[in-house]
Amino acid sequence: MELVAFVISLALIECFVFGLLVGRARGRFGIAAPAMTGHPDFERINRVHQNSLEQLVLFVPAVWIFATTVDARVAAALGLVFVIGRLVYARGYIQEASKRSTGTAISGLAQLVLLLGAAIGSLLAAF
Repeated sequence: MELVAFVISLALIECFVFGLLVGRARGRFGIAAPAMTGHPDFERINRVHQNSLEQLVLFVPAVWIFATTVDARVAAALGLVFVIGRLVYARGYIQEASKRSTGTAISGLAQLVLLLGAAIGSLLAAF
């Protein structure tokens, strides 16, 4: 379970860094809070952060439930794929919105396996 906790920590740190990038972009493009729109480069960076926050709501419980009902090492490996996928997503999206699909697919597939595995593992563990 320590590996799962480590991977969750990586995902949280990654999202924290994305938040720092938003703050830096606000200064660079002169977009004062609470504004959420303005320069297209700022908006892409902001969407990376917001979308990553949205994904954490699914990822954290899914990876934890998968680890406790299926296999912790597999959960950690899938979690690492998710974190790498979010990084690929961020790099692509920050460059150009159309370049986000590879990262979306990587992290989305890992997320789907974790979600389905958590559901099936929980059901099997109940019986």
